[in-house]
Amino acid sequence: MTHRILILGGTTEARQLAGKLALRDDFSVTLSLAGRTESPVAQGVPVRVGGFGGAEGLAAYLRGEHIRLLIDATHPYAARISANAAAAAKQVGMPILALRRPGWEPVAGDRWTPVDSVAEAAGALGTPPRRVLLAIGRQEAGAFEAAPQHHYLIRSVDPVEPKLALPDALYLLARGPFPEADERALLEKYGIDAVVSKNSGGEATYGKIAAARALGIEMIMVRRPPLPDVPSAETVEELAAIVDHLFEPVADRGV
Repeated sequence: MTHRILILGGTTEARQLAGKLALRDDFSVTLSLAGRTESPVAQGVPVRVGGFGGAEGLAAYLRGEHIRLLIDATHPYAARISANAAAAAKQVGMPILALRRPGWEPVAGDRWTPVDSVAEAAGALGTPPRRVLLAIGRQEAGAFEAAPQHHYLIRSVDPVEPKLALPDALYLLARGPFPEADERALLEKYGIDAVVSKNSGGEATYGKIAAARALGIEMIMVRRPPLPDVPSAETVEELAAIVDHLFEPVADRGV
């Protein structure tokens, strides 16, 4: 029997999980991407791109495609998608699992200013002009038009279009991972004195945290939004083990 699994992706871990589960002959894995990244990395399994039309649309897709398991492996800040996933799974009566990498925690030497939103981060920069690295992607960068006095270095995977209404902004296209040494060189080159980041967690983008610590630079850290309470794991290996247990091959169960 083939078990159809839908993974809501957009993270490195989602791609890794899809590849790991696809190794089982009795799994048919589809990875769904929201389509916000213009040139996504090759995924290695069948990919569906685009939204579903909210929880109702996702529930209809789950029924129509005879999905047996829904896995939410979206970005920690994709709160609306996670909420829709939990609601759709409940409507269909389907098991749902979440892959949620742990967030970063401040350590000795860090200068973190925690905030609850990107808009609050713009205000937390203060009134005097500063040199700021925006490492939050392109989707919410427009919030910093409310603080035009600062000098911005805006890093994103895809171009920020249209350009922001800011008098002093440089745009840097880059895709992680970002090693600490490279991040330190970047911060020093542009004289950065504040970094705005989301608490995404993971190793690929931790370099800026370590570099800011070494240079004594303030981190304006946007807290994670609340997410639905569903069964979850922190690593690809842990979640894959849970899935394997849910769908143990008949021969492994004994008689």
